[in-house]
Amino acid sequence: MRSIPMILIQNDQHVLPWSEDLQQFCEWVLTRAMIVLQVPTHAEVSIALVDNEAIRELNLQYRGLDKPTDVLSFSQLEGEELFNLPDVLILGDIVISIEQALTQAENYGHSLKQELAFLLVHGLLHLVGYDHEEEEYSGVMHDMQQEIMQALAFDEG
Repeated sequence: MRSIPMILIQNDQHVLPWSEDLQQFCEWVLTRAMIVLQVPTHAEVSIALVDNEAIRELNLQYRGLDKPTDVLSFSQLEGEELFNLPDVLILGDIVISIEQALTQAENYGHSLKQELAFLLVHGLLHLVGYDHEEEEYSGVMHDMQQEIMQALAFDEG
């Protein structure tokens, strides 16, 4: 059995040159967040980094919203189980628009890494069952996201 979660990252965007540094940063953020959340070490999560057009199409297809968004999560822990592999807990997929992340980082006055960390943590929280759509859960999700960001040394105040 693995001692760390499996994190698969696919870069499907051409807005930002992809680097080993960004790959390692994404893996570091998700690994630390999974430790805080006490996700089993045999878990697996996939990340797709896309542009605004690709995420707009997914947002329209799955949420009925014809506009780009920053992050979408597709949990394998909800609904019908699509895959059943022994000794692997497939959490699901997180799709992030790097184009939107760059815009938001500039608008909020912080680094792309901080915005990317926020979006990765937000997406992971959705994969493990947190929700902010229902009022009773939004505060719980916000508090957990803030706790993880602080553990990563990003203060999300």
